[in-house]
Amino acid sequence: MGLPLDGIRIIELSRVLTGSYCTMLLGDMGAEIIKVDQPIKPGTPIWGGGWLPVGEDKRKEAAETALQRNKKSIAIDLSNEKGKDIFYKLAKNCDVILECYRPGVTKRLKIDYTTIKEINPALIYCSITGYGQDGPYATIPGHDINYISTAGVLGLIGPDSNKPVIPLNLIGDFAGGAVQAALGITLAIIARQKSGLGQYIDISMTDGSISLISFILDQYFKNGINPKRGETLLAGIAPMYNLYKTADSKYISIGCLEPALWANLCKALNKEDFIVKEWDTTQWAYMVKEFESIFITKTRDEWFDELSNKDIAISKVYDLDEAINDRHVLARNMILNLYHDEFGLIRQPGISIKLSETPGCIRSYGPICGEHTAEILKELGYNNDELTKMKEEGVVA
Repeated sequence: MGLPLDGIRIIELSRVLTGSYCTMLLGDMGAEIIKVDQPIKPGTPIWGGGWLPVGEDKRKEAAETALQRNKKSIAIDLSNEKGKDIFYKLAKNCDVILECYRPGVTKRLKIDYTTIKEINPALIYCSITGYGQDGPYATIPGHDINYISTAGVLGLIGPDSNKPVIPLNLIGDFAGGAVQAALGITLAIIARQKSGLGQYIDISMTDGSISLISFILDQYFKNGINPKRGETLLAGIAPMYNLYKTADSKYISIGCLEPALWANLCKALNKEDFIVKEWDTTQWAYMVKEFESIFITKTRDEWFDELSNKDIAISKVYDLDEAINDRHVLARNMILNLYHDEFGLIRQPGISIKLSETPGCIRSYGPICGEHTAEILKELGYNNDELTKMKEEGVVA
């Protein structure tokens, strides 16, 4: 049995992490990813994690970039008519196009869904933007911090006495954008198998971020109470769902929401009188203080060793170097030690979606920019003379 997305060809038009992560997920599951970048000269300053390294001396850097694994790279100047012709030939024989430009850019370049649909009616075309293709904010520039601000997410994160805490770019870029797009593309592929028709997918990172707080919105719509930062159940105010500093100035996390887990925690800490007070919010601050005074008496690892075998939801709060060496993380194959013929050991994050019969795999390392230009152009019917001329003209690289 092959990989789930065997035979699916995806063109990626993205210079940002959101698009790269989306296609990494799909590529791990067997899709052929052709990443289209613009020709740039080695040494040219570039910004953004979605760009491929440029130049032969960057091959090791490319191989170490997990977000670009299982991909081929072709460099085309899409503002050039010859470059457009190449793209149209690619699009005619692909299943999906993923693009992360601002609204209006693909139309200006004449590579938008309406144009490409005439070439390939079965095409699935997915656009990831900050605010979506329409609405008052559609053309405003932004990044993760802006989208989660608009979605009401950022204002909920952090203690009540301080400014909101920025959660890296995990919510808008990755969860609200990339994962939603990967799901949308997969759904559209299934739909096409039934109807034979392609379609357009409009992914907004702001929309996705709002979707991620569905539980909080449910509560707000029911009770009309505007949740305040640091005062909601899962924001660090409750004793059963909190972080506690330990004797070695590290932290453990407690997540004992269920009554049975809460009871086990209270018994283990000789605070059995707290059991009946779990949902008495007037007692939460007092219980947090008591737990703080207890947990500070032993190290993080001592507490984990003592409580983790007593049916208590406890975890060590790791630094990154600890997380990637944790025995459970390693047992789940979430840190892979790969061997590169030229560069030796390459470490990458593993594949999180674990399918029993058709598991994903890493078939190739990330390419340098334009590494597969000649290969792909020859597949499209261009000869060596044409390729040489287009390179000289700057159409491809």
